[in-house]
Amino acid sequence: MKVPFMRKLIASILLVSFVACSASVQAREENPFITSKEIDLVKLLPPPPANDSPQTKAELSEILALQAARTPAMVARSQADATEDIWRFADVMGVKFKRDQLPLFAQFFQRVVDSEGAVVDTYKDIWKRPRPFIYSELVKPVVKLSRSGAYPSGHATAGTLMGIVLSNMVPEKRAEIMARAAEYANNRIIGGVHYRSDIETGRITGTVIAARLQTRDDFNTAFDAAKKELRGVLELGPDPADSM
Repeated sequence: MKVPFMRKLIASILLVSFVACSASVQAREENPFITSKEIDLVKLLPPPPANDSPQTKAELSEILALQAARTPAMVARSQADATEDIWRFADVMGVKFKRDQLPLFAQFFQRVVDSEGAVVDTYKDIWKRPRPFIYSELVKPVVKLSRSGAYPSGHATAGTLMGIVLSNMVPEKRAEIMARAAEYANNRIIGGVHYRSDIETGRITGTVIAARLQTRDDFNTAFDAAKKELRGVLELGPDPADSM
């Protein structure tokens, strides 16, 4: 009578072990080009405005004004932009801009996005600026909530960083790409999860990370391969600037 029970118990243990192992295999290990050890944001950025400062109150008023004016289309756009990846630029890049056609490009930009988190998350924990919806119950967010520090905005950092790198690959679309990066960042205010100063310092941080990455050989090697693949898929031909 005990044998079937033992068999079931062993089978259950094996199943749990298999699921746990599968989950660990599926979990993606981050592989940034650069980390907070190489960029000191405390020396680069001012501290965030104090909670009771006139600046924070003015920024809160902006959030509430946008909250009152936001349309369903604005809400949907801000929710879609809550995803941190390069494919949010597809509406600028065109129908051929797809992950399955750009494996090298996709791998490269995942490392770019990983670099944002590896730099910014450390300083969010240092400054610990409360999110607007934590500071004021009048703020009604429409995007996924985060309890991490608000300053600087990781999304604004990532959007700016991605925009700069992508526009360096396709300078023909630089204006449109950077406009999309600005919208991507601003949607964090519309979504109710960031103040204006979080966004502005995120743009500064993204610009600094982009500049620092361009000094690294590993980044430049991967950039060149990803750029070649992208321009080939988009049928743009060689970048004229490469021959100058």
